[in-house]
Amino acid sequence: MQQVHCPGCGAEVAFRSSAAVMAVCEYCHSTLVKDADSVRDIGKMSAVLEDYTPLQLNTSGQWQGQGFTLVGRIQLRYEAGLWNEWYLLFDDGSDGWLADASGQYMLTRRATGEQAAAQGDALPKFESLHPGTGLFFSKRRYLAGDVRTANCTGGQGELPFTVGSGWTAQVADFRDEGRFLTLDYADGYPPVVYTGELVTLDSLKPQLLRAADEIGRTADRYRGKTVPLSCPACGSPIAYRAGMANFVVCGSCHSEVDCTTSTAIVLEKHNELEALKTSLAPGDTGNIDGAPWTVLGLMQCTDNDEDEASTWLEYLLFNEERGLLWLVEQDSGWDRVEVLDTWPRMVSADMVSWQGGNFRKGAEYRSEVLYAAGTFNWRVRVGDSTQLTEFGQPAQRLTRETTDTEIVWTRSTPVPRAQVARWFKDNKALAAAATRPEPARQSVQGGDLAFCRKAARWYAIVLAILNVPVLLARGTGWFTLVFAMLLLWAPVWLVGRWSAKD
Repeated sequence: MQQVHCPGCGAEVAFRSSAAVMAVCEYCHSTLVKDADSVRDIGKMSAVLEDYTPLQLNTSGQWQGQGFTLVGRIQLRYEAGLWNEWYLLFDDGSDGWLADASGQYMLTRRATGEQAAAQGDALPKFESLHPGTGLFFSKRRYLAGDVRTANCTGGQGELPFTVGSGWTAQVADFRDEGRFLTLDYADGYPPVVYTGELVTLDSLKPQLLRAADEIGRTADRYRGKTVPLSCPACGSPIAYRAGMANFVVCGSCHSEVDCTTSTAIVLEKHNELEALKTSLAPGDTGNIDGAPWTVLGLMQCTDNDEDEASTWLEYLLFNEERGLLWLVEQDSGWDRVEVLDTWPRMVSADMVSWQGGNFRKGAEYRSEVLYAAGTFNWRVRVGDSTQLTEFGQPAQRLTRETTDTEIVWTRSTPVPRAQVARWFKDNKALAAAATRPEPARQSVQGGDLAFCRKAARWYAIVLAILNVPVLLARGTGWFTLVFAMLLLWAPVWLVGRWSAKD
């Protein structure tokens, strides 16, 4: 470890990693670059926005049997949000990165020279990538889940390359179930390759996580605590969850407010809409699985179906220890929706496998945001569109949500109205709704659809066997036989058409 004194303020700055080429002074934010045996100051580095992640510099943990310590961080921002990249140093002197985005964590290390060289010119250009693009690397097939251009808005600690505020990175993240791969085009083509996996904080056995009472200089903005704010557009009081949900839609004038900067900025004013009468509202608190969950924001969405458009409400909930959760309210009832850390594997174009079970493709449609109010962990706009593809039955449904920049997989399970009323026991509207009969949910997806198809096939096969001798005995010829077989397989075709529309 090399220790130097900051040329700007004289404070002690440590270079613990031999791979680190720069460090940011904790006290004056001077950027120190290491040149051979000397260290020089190249200017100020913007301070990171304190987003109240539980991670901090010097947090330690274990991954794949080896200990590590977080020694640096950069903060990257894109149009609709931001995330942290933590630079970590392993006990054997090697390094890696721990990405921290909306409660999900991905730990990666730079791929070996042999792995990258083996790919040769097979690595794609950034301009050719989009969510869903396939990539074969080290005998595995990955799918692009996130393709973005982001700007560095701040940094701290020591880093393996020189970076300053405004530094731009083009990155593409790929997934193979729980495996993770990143192509980093910050230095152009070919990209630097990082491989690793999605992890949970518990699996890393972390030590020295950040606690609320340890936050000194930002004591008024604890993670997850409500912070009062006046809307810059209309002056109405609004509140947001500091560091967890920084994009606010004013409930009074529908202005979009970005709280990730030092002052709230109106991004875009929504069209004036009449207030929706919703079962839940931002600020409502319920007890789910023995823990308090607060409603942060809500969205009204539609599928814009030409024959019969349907609308539903999506509520974003937050718990300080467990993160984010969605509740979806529709005519057919309520669903609990959670983002999957481990992606399903595509078995075929119409089937995915997840946790040992197969899920057959069902409905496919496009969702559009009609209305939004409250706070979110990304920028929500009226008109935002997402392609949804459902797999499985209502009892446990997996959904692939695709936008222009990312793919997200979720799992939804139905929740009885009475259960929702018990979660939010002070809500009279939910209590009244719980007394009504639960709507039936009908589906021919998953096992039901598989049964229909199997029955139709056996029907055609049995009739074919019974009729072949008759056709041959009468000498009607092969043309009649083929024609009869086509008629016999008509039920299979009809079931396929039915399932595609359902």
